Amino acid sequence: MKNFVKKYWHGIPILVYLVVYMACFVWVEKRTVDNFTVIHMALDDMIPFVEIFVLPYFCWFAYIAIFVVYFIFFDKEEYTRLFTTLTAGMTLFIIISALWPNMHELRPNLETLGRENVFTRMIGGLYTTDTCTNIVPSIHVYNSIMVQLSIMKSEKLKKHKIVRWGSFVLCVLIVLSTVFIKQHSVFDMITAFALGLIMYFITYKKSFVFLRF
Repeated sequence: MKNFVKKYWHGIPILVYLVVYMACFVWVEKRTVDNFTVIHMALDDMIPFVEIFVLPYFCWFAYIAIFVVYFIFFDKEEYTRLFTTLTAGMTLFIIISALWPNMHELRPNLETLGRENVFTRMIGGLYTTDTCTNIVPSIHVYNSIMVQLSIMKSEKLKKHKIVRWGSFVLCVLIVLSTVFIKQHSVFDMITAFALGLIMYFITYKKSFVFLRF
């Protein structure tokens, strides 16, 4: 166990960060706010509600966890960059949520939707547990594109085309799911991509990382 911890100690900082992040996330979700900025774009109204997209939406949790763990154990160099991009993005999300309370009003009334199935019930549970506040940028979108970027850049995965392209397809589906199940506005998606582009420049072009493991 001592040798294991010594070899993979670099995985500990992200676990500590996740505890702090979740505490901050719960705080911004539960605090009392009088005025929210309503996020809306015309394109939001053109996107239909498609409940089956709840499947890739929930796959996000496993998608992020599996590849973070993979990089911890098998690609420390890429993990160093991924640690920087994920923690920077999620920290900025908390700061934005704290300083600029925001929300959307895009969710359909599931009771009057005219259909009920396992997917709408899953979405009903999601709507109950996750509010439509604090949405900019979409962490679902941002973390997905950062993980996909790490997969495409990883030397360890260069020869694993099935993994690389399978991840790409899942990443695209996760991104689309955020707007098709009305969990996010298109604006949240755009800001996530913009932040991703900035972090790509910082970590890959300028080679900046928070920690050298």
